Amino acid sequence: QVQLVESGGGLVQAGGSLRLSCAASGRTDSTYHMGWFRQAPGKEREFVAVFGRIGSNTWYTDSVKGRFTISGDIAKNTVILQMNKLQPEDTAVYYCAASSKLLWRTELAFDSWGQGTQVTVSS
Repeated sequence: QVQLVESGGGLVQAGGSLRLSCAASGRTDSTYHMGWFRQAPGKEREFVAVFGRIGSNTWYTDSVKGRFTISGDIAKNTVILQMNKLQPEDTAVYYCAASSKLLWRTELAFDSWGQGTQVTVSS
């Protein structure tokens, strides 16, 4: 099992930036992907960005492309989500997740989850 601890959420005005960090511990040698998902009030949880530990591949949902950047430090078992040009619709609880699956298509591939961190963007 992998334990995940997120940090870096908060309140920011539209157009501002925030940096989320996720530190993994435990059986990190079996982790192939780490990523961020978010859940806004009254909505289902959705994929935001994923980092692949093999090859450092990255994936983004369309609404954050060009604004968010995900990066990983494999040696430190951390993943960072740099969020720029934030918009009110980015307001949500952001969850860090880790997957022991070599391939992923949906959040069902992610078997470890953090407790979440709140991001609020005011207009």
